[in-house]
Amino acid sequence: MSEKIQDGSAAAAILAAGIGLAVTGIVSAMAEAIASFSAVLVWSKPVGALSGKTIIGIAAWLVSWLVLGLIWRGRDVKFRLVLVVSAVLLAVGVLLTFPPVFELIAGG
Repeated sequence: MSEKIQDGSAAAAILAAGIGLAVTGIVSAMAEAIASFSAVLVWSKPVGALSGKTIIGIAAWLVSWLVLGLIWRGRDVKFRLVLVVSAVLLAVGVLLTFPPVFELIAGG
């Protein structure tokens, strides 16, 4: 007998990773564009603003994984759509952490 596997939990993990990466990229770009925001992200002086950027990204990943995991547990979701959205979020997150991109956004 072949059982259908519900893919909600896996989809939640994949989409949460995309969300975490996109949030990290957005926060990184904002920190470069807004000096006062960058100063707020210094949660560890030796690490600088990177400490706040990464902690916020990780928090977004964990919270979204928890919420999506609870909502989608034991369900079938449109897995292909989740993969596409996750790939777009990944691309946004990665692009926004490259200096030429965030410098362009910051106007410099």
